[in-house]
Amino acid sequence: MVKQIFVNLPIKDLAKAKAFFSALGFTFNPQFTDEKAACLVLGEHIYSMLLTEKFFKTFIQKEIADAHASTEVLNALQLESKQLVDEMVARAAAAGGKDLRTEDYGWMYGRAFEDLDGHIWEVFWQDEKQRPKQ
Repeated sequence: MVKQIFVNLPIKDLAKAKAFFSALGFTFNPQFTDEKAACLVLGEHIYSMLLTEKFFKTFIQKEIADAHASTEVLNALQLESKQLVDEMVARAAAAGGKDLRTEDYGWMYGRAFEDLDGHIWEVFWQDEKQRPKQ
């Protein structure tokens, strides 16, 4: 079984990315944060390593995808309420992100936004007890 997850994302301006995610209420683990990378704490055992593009390139042989032009991954985060979903998207937009969409299925409510580097973050709430039976 997986013990932790670290999703690595290339970032153009690390200081701006740290300010953006701090505005959303997230913190960074200083133990894994320096001038090349920042460890974004998303939850218990859930992290995203925000890596400067130059540093990110040391781990890959392919080109870095331009997340403003194409999508390689959707980062989905489950929150505890609809209100928290709306609050996070509002904070993302206020910090320079782009509000993308809202979906409401009754038992599940979700929204999506782009961060400053074009990475898509889906935030959602769901009530499993109300989920339609398959």
